[in-house]
Amino acid sequence: MSLSRTLLASRGRIASQATYATAAPRDEMLLFRSKVMPNEKAKLARYGGRQTVTALPGDGIGPEMIAHVQRIFTFANVPVDFETMQLNSDLSRDEDLENAIVAIKRNGVCLKGNIETKFDDPQFKSRNMEIRRRLDLFANVLHTVSIPTVPTRHKDIDIVMIRENTEGEYSGLEHETTKGVVESLKIVTKDKMERIARFAFEYALRYDRKNVTAVHKANIQKLGDGLFLKIATNLAKNEYPEIKFQAMIVDNASMQLVSRPQQFSGGIMLMPNLYGNIISNIACGLVGGPGLVSGMNIGKHYAVFETATRNTGTSLAGQDVANPTAFIRAACDMLCYLGYYNDANLISDCLFRTLTVQRVHTADIGGKATASELVTSVLENIEKQWEKTHHHYHRA
Repeated sequence: MSLSRTLLASRGRIASQATYATAAPRDEMLLFRSKVMPNEKAKLARYGGRQTVTALPGDGIGPEMIAHVQRIFTFANVPVDFETMQLNSDLSRDEDLENAIVAIKRNGVCLKGNIETKFDDPQFKSRNMEIRRRLDLFANVLHTVSIPTVPTRHKDIDIVMIRENTEGEYSGLEHETTKGVVESLKIVTKDKMERIARFAFEYALRYDRKNVTAVHKANIQKLGDGLFLKIATNLAKNEYPEIKFQAMIVDNASMQLVSRPQQFSGGIMLMPNLYGNIISNIACGLVGGPGLVSGMNIGKHYAVFETATRNTGTSLAGQDVANPTAFIRAACDMLCYLGYYNDANLISDCLFRTLTVQRVHTADIGGKATASELVTSVLENIEKQWEKTHHHYHRA
């Protein structure tokens, strides 16, 4: 970044949050911004006003997406330093997983590309799942919101998905009892079900979400999903009566989501692990696909930020065609978690303008732009915002 831009960025910081607010973002832009639950117990590596975060590029398009985020952060003078750790699907390097987990514990936060899980090897444990399990990242949160210029069948979607992230079918407990007979164990616990349900209600209170819908299959899985439904229902009745609560069987919820998703807008869909994975992917498709939505994995002390659908995008790697929007939004989520709200909102708003004003779209959403061209547009919008802020600062 040139010296003039560096000085301009510094002046923009001095101008404070109030000057940035003069831009009066419109409603759609505000909806597009990150909304992350603050965590007073987060263990962060912050020294001299700068935060160190762990970067896990992963497989496929992950490395180039992390590079795009680093380019934006450098240009925007964001006070974040990346500690990059190599962790991918290469089974020959078991120590990489341990090193990555140590680094996340050291820094408290991570920006992560997806790591391919080899489903043809029964002995291969998902490294994505291992990270979530060992760091106890119990809440997966994603916000599916319509972007006005992205062509989709449905409009006016604004749904927060909250999914339990550590147990249920994702416990990975399977064995072959006899030849050709496999048992997969679904283990759920009262403490973890109550923890995720309470997280959802607290999120609803903080961000004024009007209702919570618990998605379940208690009509068949009467003990496991029955426990989840009972806990969520009791919490709603006894501790959060001001929040409208309903329960919906997962079959019906899937149909309702694709036929009339607006009924869930303004609210939260609360789900156990497997249903949450499936329904979240459906919701991402409704607003334009995997390249647009970010995902947060939140625990008591640590947090990992990534794309919502957890795809590696291997077929797109190295071609500069993969949509970087989801990764940029994940980076904004991370900045909010760190308390860097001005930086998060600046980048988010400039990305929104790129998509809706300049209409810079990659091929997955009907455009012809490359990933680099989209990022360049974001940088140009950041510079324009600096110029407005700089002008306002001197007038003041």
